[in-house]
Amino acid sequence: MSKALLSRFRGQWFVIKMGGELAEDKQALADSLGMCMRHMLEAGVRLVLVHGGGPQATALSKRLGIATRQVAGQRVTDEATLEVVKMVLAGQVSSDVALAMRQARVPALALSGLSAGLVQAERLYAPPPSPGEPPVDLGFVGRILRVDTVLLEKLAGLGLVPVLSSLAEDGQGGALNVNADSLAAQLAKSLKASHLFLLSNVPGVLEDVSNPLSRLPHLKEAEVAHLIATQKIYGGMLPKVEGALLAARESQTKVHLLSLEPPTSLLEALAHPESIGTTFEA
Repeated sequence: MSKALLSRFRGQWFVIKMGGELAEDKQALADSLGMCMRHMLEAGVRLVLVHGGGPQATALSKRLGIATRQVAGQRVTDEATLEVVKMVLAGQVSSDVALAMRQARVPALALSGLSAGLVQAERLYAPPPSPGEPPVDLGFVGRILRVDTVLLEKLAGLGLVPVLSSLAEDGQGGALNVNADSLAAQLAKSLKASHLFLLSNVPGVLEDVSNPLSRLPHLKEAEVAHLIATQKIYGGMLPKVEGALLAARESQTKVHLLSLEPPTSLLEALAHPESIGTTFEA
């Protein structure tokens, strides 16, 4: 993508969300995402990077003998799991991502949603498994209420890129584990971001999950509902797609779900959105 084309986005916000699995190879992360973000910064784009840490939390839980359970793509978070999530998100993954960004000459500032009250949330309950049954208690899992965009604007004004791990305050002195895709969507909405990139280990939404060539380049809300009903979208992909639709529905954000292959994928999604990943429209 040419510098002239990228400069069209000067002053705009881009929100980028990456899963924890991408942080496991810091050099590859620096050479792909970091490189793309550096070009965006040089063109005057304002950036915020949100990350999860699911694989690392699962691995640490296993080493500590703590069982992992998920409901509708959400990690059930009891007190022991919350301690694991805090260690992994605000410690291990946040540090690895910040180091990779620094390697790519991106001025990253590692933060969590607990920093200066950046993210406020309330307890989230999953829908009942069948009619007449109570909602499922997910433990210390949060539904995002608000994000402090004023602080993010100030950090961007200093030329910094917030690297935000998906933790939130509950308003009563406690922490909640929030879904990173949902946080990225809320940030895109609150910042009036022009683009939201949801990075995955698959090349987009696939009509057939066993066939990477079955990428669906463009999806509307009704089409997504059909894919969910026919169980072609399920598990961890659910919150990603729901977050994409939230951002597309409630703002003017262009939402892209894509992988980091090729390493220039984010730049290509801006120049030729139909050629890579999946874009969403409410």
